[in-house]
Amino acid sequence: MGPHRAAPQGDDDSMSKRHSDNTDAADRPGSGQRQLRVGESIRHALSEILMRGDLHDPAIAGASITVTEVRMSPDLRNATVFVCPLGGGDAGQILGGLRRASSYLSGNVTRMARLRFAPRLHFEADRSFDQAARISDLLSDEPEPDESDDER
Repeated sequence: MGPHRAAPQGDDDSMSKRHSDNTDAADRPGSGQRQLRVGESIRHALSEILMRGDLHDPAIAGASITVTEVRMSPDLRNATVFVCPLGGGDAGQILGGLRRASSYLSGNVTRMARLRFAPRLHFEADRSFDQAARISDLLSDEPEPDESDDER
């Protein structure tokens, strides 16, 4: 074993720059694309399972559920699944049923999507449709023209 070399002495900026060059997985080229691809695979697998009616939980039996998006963590171990009940179903009950069945769903999704690891599924209600409708309503409500504008 040779003598230990001393680290090059530099100003504090060079040290912080050296440490800031370490990027996490989300910043690496190509990993974002992989997250999207795996998320889409999981979305399709979940949609198929829900469409077949494999779940026998009373909260979700017979409910029409749309899986709108799946966001994967950079390590592909966690997935946030956004769902939207169709036909005015109770989102709280449906989310409860999906959360109770998450381990069953995770195992089936892993097999169907041919994943190396079973991701932990976290279910959330998709509020984007509600927000889009609200924005549309706000934009469609035109203000009443003032009488003072007509006089000009």
